Amino acid sequence: MPVEREGQRWLIRQARMEDAEAVWRIFNHEAVFPNTMQLPFSSLSHWQQRLESIERDHHMLAACHPQTPETLLGLIGLHPVAASARVAHVRTIGLAVHPDYAGQGIGSQLLKAAIDLADNWLNVTRLSLGVYSHNQRAIDLYERHGFVKEGLSRGIAFGHGRYLDSLEMARLHPRLEQALKAQCGPDETQTHYLSQQGSTRC
Repeated sequence: MPVEREGQRWLIRQARMEDAEAVWRIFNHEAVFPNTMQLPFSSLSHWQQRLESIERDHHMLAACHPQTPETLLGLIGLHPVAASARVAHVRTIGLAVHPDYAGQGIGSQLLKAAIDLADNWLNVTRLSLGVYSHNQRAIDLYERHGFVKEGLSRGIAFGHGRYLDSLEMARLHPRLEQALKAQCGPDETQTHYLSQQGSTRC
């Protein structure tokens, strides 16, 4: 995979160990961690270990300002859903942007880079994610990039003293769409099977 890549406005590069403190600060931000599966007050060592232990099939991309590529503004991860070869064509996505830079197109550019990596380099034909049903801003972003709603996982997480629902979404590559249509008989209708593996809020 390309290590660095210039975008319209932001530099997209591979995340690295030196980003651990910036990642830690993002996921400890009071406006970020409630929208993930993370707990408050996570430790720096936790994120150092996560970045250090990234396996070959896991990809994490970071967004930075072109003039200060060492300063991380957001990141996106593409992760296998399981070790089985039967789901090798599937990745789950987790996305986070520092609130100070929200609304500046960082999330959109990270998604575009992740989709390009999946479509054109990894031969991934299904991208799935989970997003809390109250997070309409994130839902709108994902829909703009071709993700569709597949189902609702009720009460899948707990936060702020209440149970939270997760909207499961996915983007299918046209090759997969065509294969699924070809498998359906003339009187059959396509059924979307909801999988808990789609819940990937980092």
